[in-house]
Amino acid sequence: MDDAPDFADFATDRIDALFRYAYMLTGNPHDAADLVQEAMVRLRSSWTRVQHKHNPESYVRTTITRLHISVWRRRRREHLAWEVPEQPQPVAEPPLDLWGELAKLPKRQRAVLVLRYYEDRSDAEIAEILGISPGTVRSQASRALGKLRDTVNPLRSLR
Repeated sequence: MDDAPDFADFATDRIDALFRYAYMLTGNPHDAADLVQEAMVRLRSSWTRVQHKHNPESYVRTTITRLHISVWRRRRREHLAWEVPEQPQPVAEPPLDLWGELAKLPKRQRAVLVLRYYEDRSDAEIAEILGISPGTVRSQASRALGKLRDTVNPLRSLR
């Protein structure tokens, strides 16, 4: 296995960036670590093919995205809370937590926004990665941005 040092170098160099990408998709460091670990295992098994024909990082990111999609297709509507709040939140205007609001979006909408704005992917690339049509990408992005706008300006939704 003379390609093992190349794989180890790639993994060492890119693991932090891949974890950040997975964290953006999942909103949870534990799930992100699981996705990256599984994607790296899959990359290792196809390393000889991928390193010469493709961009390995792109392969891993696509694998992470597809693994994430398969997880949320299985869980659909399940929402886990890490900690149960002891007291209700105060009514005063808290500062906007954009990451928290992004985490409240449906998983497909969140994936579209992450791929579009964090990864700077085109609608066609997003559609290919998520296995949906470009029109669905645009409609999901529009709905997600509308929900985020309503969060920032709640009076807008009353109009």
